[in-house]
Amino acid sequence: MAASMSDIARAAGVSVKTVSRVHNGEENVSPETRDRVMQAIAELGYVRNDLARAFRMGDSSVLGIVVPDIEDPFFASIVCQVDQSAAEHGMLTFVAGTGDDPEQERRRVEALMGRQLSGLLLASVSHDHGYLQRWANSTPIVFIDRRPEGIEGDSLASDDAAGAITVTQHLLDHGHHKIAFLGDSLEVSTTAARLASYREVLGAAGIEANPEYAVMSGFTPGGVTRAIDSLRALPDQPTALISSNGRANQIIAAQVSDLQLALVAFSDFPLADALSPTITALDQQPRLLAQQAVARLLERQRHTGGTTSAL
Repeated sequence: MAASMSDIARAAGVSVKTVSRVHNGEENVSPETRDRVMQAIAELGYVRNDLARAFRMGDSSVLGIVVPDIEDPFFASIVCQVDQSAAEHGMLTFVAGTGDDPEQERRRVEALMGRQLSGLLLASVSHDHGYLQRWANSTPIVFIDRRPEGIEGDSLASDDAAGAITVTQHLLDHGHHKIAFLGDSLEVSTTAARLASYREVLGAAGIEANPEYAVMSGFTPGGVTRAIDSLRALPDQPTALISSNGRANQIIAAQVSDLQLALVAFSDFPLADALSPTITALDQQPRLLAQQAVARLLERQRHTGGTTSAL
């Protein structure tokens, strides 16, 4: 068991407060006492827990980042960049995944906020963020890739509508009229916005959106396979597919050749450029998004109590 400050104090015959003064380099300690404390520290191998001390002092210098799925390439890039940006400012990072479960999100966020974070970055799966209200005036909170509901707050997200317009028009320009759309869930705001724009672009081109072409895969590999199988089983199969589910892209890409589908994927993913046949990927630049989110959070930290806005 690691030695504590109390162990050092007993060994040196001083108070815990004196041990703290020595460790903090304070001058109001006699040379003899300082020597006894330092000798006890060396003999017992005491290492101060600066993180615990920071929490007690209310100056944690720790950012929390909560995402639906840490393994998802999009969110993994966000987490990596948040950690890198935090390190550049001498801060640590606490990371938590929610498993796409709103209740799990609330529990994990509340657990983090109870540790006096310097700020929280949240890619939420919840539709009610009112539970964060108690911290709204004391801890900066920035939403990533999703917008807050039930609370005012800063949010940084990709322009999902514009992205869907771009990829749908791209496929139309390449002669495709039977375009399918695969998302994770309509409960996810990004999916809902992309699906709506996809349908609008088809309508503007005089093409009636086939409801059987819009399939939701959920958040599991099995769900993705079932969604693809449903498209494969259609008597009038699509010739192109827009994948709005970043976690599904690699699974879908492996089947594109068999499906004979032109694929456009939201979010780039590892080895996408090595696939044959090639696919088109819309890079959402998650690292840039994370950089901007950290910058906004630190700005809020410097001006605690300032008004919030959505970007």
